[in-house]
Amino acid sequence: MTAQINQPNFTKYQPFVKWVGGKRGLLSQIIPLIPKEFNNYFEPFVGGGAMFFELYSLGLLKDKKVYLFDINSELINAYNVVKNNPTELIKNLSKFKEKHSKEFYYEIRALDREENFFKKSDIYRATRFIYLNKTCFNGLYRVNSKGYHNVPIGSYKNPNISDEEVVYSASEALQSAIILNASYKDVLKYASKDDFVYFDPPYYPLTVTSSFTSYSEFSFLDKEQKELFEVFNKLNTKGSKVIHSNSDTDFIKELYKEFEIKNIQANRFINSKSSGRGKISEVLIRNCNVY
Repeated sequence: MTAQINQPNFTKYQPFVKWVGGKRGLLSQIIPLIPKEFNNYFEPFVGGGAMFFELYSLGLLKDKKVYLFDINSELINAYNVVKNNPTELIKNLSKFKEKHSKEFYYEIRALDREENFFKKSDIYRATRFIYLNKTCFNGLYRVNSKGYHNVPIGSYKNPNISDEEVVYSASEALQSAIILNASYKDVLKYASKDDFVYFDPPYYPLTVTSSFTSYSEFSFLDKEQKELFEVFNKLNTKGSKVIHSNSDTDFIKELYKEFEIKNIQANRFINSKSSGRGKISEVLIRNCNVY
């Protein structure tokens, strides 16, 4: 299904959701390090899709196949609705904006506790997802072990819940993308020699208590990071061009010690105390096929 978009052409495309660990603030450091030439593009932990939207804005995805994966079914549903039904989505978001209040927020947040939640329409669930993302604390998507959204309401005076230009431009960019609710491991089924794969997984925690930002009911710690490393290795053997963002920790640097590791500087925003925010070092890992 192709969306009907009666809008002017956009020159700048950007994520339609906020995302913890999103790369918008790091793109100026990452883009110069991507491969100059590549075939298809894969983003197996798409999240907010900042890298995808930037590459699209720069014209680097023209005439290429694009695969966007994520294990988060509600996020992927939102992507598909933005792609195929932007007008209906905007209408629904406008209605949610009119109703926005503390009581309405918690009423909407609680819907995933109901047995018939997944029987609700794709458009309604996407509206809920984006509404919660725009109004919750710090735009943090977090669920508990049962998969229930559990982030408190944020203290925004006038949250931008229904941004028509962002939704329509994102819809335009997504028209040629293949959007999959799938594990990152499925990239091995599709990626081949000279394809560009960008991994932006849940980061390995800097401390024992810093892994609260999990965006699905599945943890992503030592075992999962090692499994991702194995996929990275298999793609390397295939001849794919692979870049991986992660935390600047001894564990990650030891794991990828045979590959090129570059340090980049990121802003830390997710902290309840302003003293806990500021610059933090991250790593960008590349295999030799990239350069």
